[in-house]
Amino acid sequence: MVRIAAGSGRTRRKDYPEKRRAILRAAAAAFRERGVQNTGMRDIAARAGISTASLYYYFEGKDHLLAFCQETALERMLAAVAEARREAADPPEALRRVVFAQLRCTLGEVDGASAHLEVDALPPALRRRVVAQRDRYERAVRALVQDGMDRGAFRPGDATLITRAILGALNWTNRWVRPDGPLDGDRIAAVFADYLVRGLLP
Repeated sequence: MVRIAAGSGRTRRKDYPEKRRAILRAAAAAFRERGVQNTGMRDIAARAGISTASLYYYFEGKDHLLAFCQETALERMLAAVAEARREAADPPEALRRVVFAQLRCTLGEVDGASAHLEVDALPPALRRRVVAQRDRYERAVRALVQDGMDRGAFRPGDATLITRAILGALNWTNRWVRPDGPLDGDRIAAVFADYLVRGLLP
């Protein structure tokens, strides 16, 4: 994860982690409403109910805040893959769990998670770090798909293309699902899990 140097040289407040999470929620709302490019630190500070100067105590700038959003989401999703492989009874169930976990993450369970799709908005150094972590997630899902094929639980195919098709479908929900819309996140996850996993079964 990106190591943020904000607040260095001073004693951190006891509520430092909680305040960072609150700022993350505020940033997520601003990014969703205004877009990353049109959102500034003043906008985020206003949503968080703090001064712009105070915001810089917690994050060096918008780029670091965006990277924090992205890496928080990716860490959560990587953990979900590892948990699914440990606990699921078989590859189809493991993949269903991963689909549920990513959609719950992207559609709001993890504040700021939708920002993980805005990689191009980062400067090169931070982008490389986030892309490397995103690639690790793709490899983890691909390994799960390949394992299912090797064990005969999934039909043979190109595991890389299949994985990218699955992740593309999941990521695209961020473009059309609205937080205040009529569609329930768990319902969306159930339909996607059924559709995507059933298509791989022998």
